[in-house]
Amino acid sequence: MEGGGNSKGTGLGGLFGAGGVGYSHADLAGVPLTGMSPLSPYLNLDPRYLVQDADEFILPTGANKTRGRFELAFFTIGGCCMTGAAFGALNGLRLGLKETQNMAWSKPRNVQILNMVTRQGALWANTLGSLALLYSAFGVIIEKTRGAEDDLNTIAAGTLTGMLYKSTGRV
Repeated sequence: MEGGGNSKGTGLGGLFGAGGVGYSHADLAGVPLTGMSPLSPYLNLDPRYLVQDADEFILPTGANKTRGRFELAFFTIGGCCMTGAAFGALNGLRLGLKETQNMAWSKPRNVQILNMVTRQGALWANTLGSLALLYSAFGVIIEKTRGAEDDLNTIAAGTLTGMLYKSTGRV
């Protein structure tokens, strides 16, 4: 098969494409690509299959396309816990460096700084997570009681959360 471009390679070269089945541009010149515009020479598919003209998610009839307050509660609580841990760790690092500034760099100083970082991180994560839990619980209860999703639920949930959180102190 001379000049046809379809020569088979021998040896290990055929495994890695060096001497495998090769097609010249002349061999592919007569192949019709009706209705197709290839994305690349290696990916030869119809791009109409890649267009998404319908919704991405299948929802039950009558379901909302947005998440409700109950579904968002998990994100809110987790996000507040992680944010509290991050801010607490930074605050603990600041306090640890401030308290141990007169000490030389040694293992006891490092341990004291790490203890402050973990203690403050846990304290802030617990505090913000508890506040988010109260806020989310009040928001869900108010929404289910009123039967409406509006800004009044958010204001009432925030107010009740603040009142309950500071109820141990004076007015």
